[in-house]
Amino acid sequence: MEVTTRFALVMTLGPRTLESAVSMLGVVAGCCRQHLPLLLIDAHRPYPSAILQVFGEVQHRRRRRQRGGRGKFKHKRLKPPRGLLAGVVDKVHDAAGNLLRVKTRVLFGRRKDICRKIRKLKLGKGINTAHVERFNGTARGRLARLVRRTRALSRRRTPLRAALGLCRDVYNWVHPHRSLENQTPAVAAGLAQEAWTMKRYVTYPVHADDLLHLIWIEEQEKRIRSALDTQKVRKCVPTS
Repeated sequence: MEVTTRFALVMTLGPRTLESAVSMLGVVAGCCRQHLPLLLIDAHRPYPSAILQVFGEVQHRRRRRQRGGRGKFKHKRLKPPRGLLAGVVDKVHDAAGNLLRVKTRVLFGRRKDICRKIRKLKLGKGINTAHVERFNGTARGRLARLVRRTRALSRRRTPLRAALGLCRDVYNWVHPHRSLENQTPAVAAGLAQEAWTMKRYVTYPVHADDLLHLIWIEEQEKRIRSALDTQKVRKCVPTS
């Protein structure tokens, strides 16, 4: 979610794995273009590796000097680019699953820079994920399939994926928000002139041919490709 406009960028269906985290961050990177975002995330373990894979740069490590000559080359690794800020909200639970306390820590960058940017964006005073949690509550209230204890289950992925897409689009384009001065997130983001009606949303023509889909897939693959994979590999040339 882009929290300044409350625009929901992507809702991923399926288990929380490294692949799903990389795919989600690839969409975020495509929306940010050349700018580095401020990432406020939870303590999901694959997030650090996924962030480095999408936004990371190659770090060339020096050799270690050894007696009698130079040491071996070290393996290259990824490092966060300068200006990337990421804060983590870690919820501590007991054995029964009850929430004990909430801790915050810095993943990339400095806490002072992260808090300064949070205050500048009017998102609070410290590291938090309040807006995403609020969106999760809204989605569960509007979509019965997401309620924890319900009989309105989704037994197949296709209906659930369609329901998630409808819930996201109605949230972005149709329903106004009081915190946005009764504007929709699409209006706040400059993507629409006014709030849409359900009739306009349903009847709005959408055309995307197969070639455009292939272009989107290729761009997404480039965004999620690690910087280490783009390095040229030196081929060994046989000598006589």
